[in-house]
Amino acid sequence: MTALIPNRFLFSFEWPLAYRAKAPTIDGRLTGWTDAELLPRMGDIDGTTDFGQVWACWNETGLFVACRVSGKTKPLRCDPARFWQGDNLRLCTDMRDARTVKRGTRFCQQFFFLPTGGGADGRRAAAGTNKLQRARDDAPAIDENAITVASRVRKTGYSLEAHVPASCLNGFDPTEHPRIGLYYILEDTELGQQYLTVGDDLYWHIDPSTWPTAVLAK
Repeated sequence: MTALIPNRFLFSFEWPLAYRAKAPTIDGRLTGWTDAELLPRMGDIDGTTDFGQVWACWNETGLFVACRVSGKTKPLRCDPARFWQGDNLRLCTDMRDARTVKRGTRFCQQFFFLPTGGGADGRRAAAGTNKLQRARDDAPAIDENAITVASRVRKTGYSLEAHVPASCLNGFDPTEHPRIGLYYILEDTELGQQYLTVGDDLYWHIDPSTWPTAVLAK
């Protein structure tokens, strides 16, 4: 019997986000990422199996995120113009961690990362931003070209790394506001969805209160 409400929805999650004084190299190889930066595997709480690994860390230059997806048998499908319909990793941030706010504020942002679909030939990694639906206030526009992203694609999957600089994170202030909302969803046209807390049915893309808390501490 399928639960009407996911077990993860019943908890408020919080954990320290790993600090990396030396920034990871963004080349898609995942060199240097360790279990210290691996985000919690929440699928076990609801009896599901995660198909990917997702890492994240931070330093004064901004946030870093990486993922590895394996077990694929079909080619990737990635289109920056319709990123939500294909293979993608999305990262949501709330630089004020407003846990009781049900609509996005100017401190809430959504970023997307694609293993392919970028460059003149469409074979490079791509990144961009997307507004949160029904937000009370939209975050300021950013220079998406400032986001660094790279990937390595194999027949059975891919690995991806990205850096979202502090200049693209509205309200990024680890000293005064070390607690942030942080959420990811990994979408795969073949393997399905993997996410931290809740999926589309509980409106993660609208409600920042469904995002866990990450603490930017050294």
